[in-house]
Amino acid sequence: MMTLYSGTTDPFSQRCRIVLYEKGMDFQIIDVDVFNKPEDLMIMNPYNMVPVLVERDLVLYESNIINEYIDERFPHPQLMPADPVMRARARLFLHRFESEMFCHIGALESGVQKTADKARLSVRDSLTQIAPIFAKQKFMLNDEYSMLDVAIAPLLWRLDYYDIQLAKEAAPLMKYAERLFSRPAYIEAMTAAEKAMRK
Repeated sequence: MMTLYSGTTDPFSQRCRIVLYEKGMDFQIIDVDVFNKPEDLMIMNPYNMVPVLVERDLVLYESNIINEYIDERFPHPQLMPADPVMRARARLFLHRFESEMFCHIGALESGVQKTADKARLSVRDSLTQIAPIFAKQKFMLNDEYSMLDVAIAPLLWRLDYYDIQLAKEAAPLMKYAERLFSRPAYIEAMTAAEKAMRK
């Protein structure tokens, strides 16, 4: 059985929880207090961070790597595109999310006003840039739910929490976000602390 060491408010851990629930398989989630981490976390992940996935002798960290492994190991429903070209494009999008949006999570959570304000603007601009996609299609790649939707959902859930204000032109993005939040696996994967992030 797979075991996921997961932070209860960590957006990267939430990604992995979503994938596990989408797959509908047997797994165990161990909630980790990120302010009081267990000693064995450092042994499993040299960066001493969550999420960490353990399955027998295999130990993985980094949410996108964990999620691709789960997707390949349990192929139904498939979350990464089957076509190699589309899969490569999906990986580029995932890389873009990390380098343009999720790289700012630390700054947003730091409590340092100037750093957080700069991060908010960067995330807002990146999200506004992709918003028009959702006027034409249901999900990130097309009309099929994919790993890209999983990857961005935790950030969209935390927009109010991070005090990121989007302009009216981002309305298609917000409709898309509501589609993601209404998925049964998304709802099941949420912790009580995450539910409390939105009014």
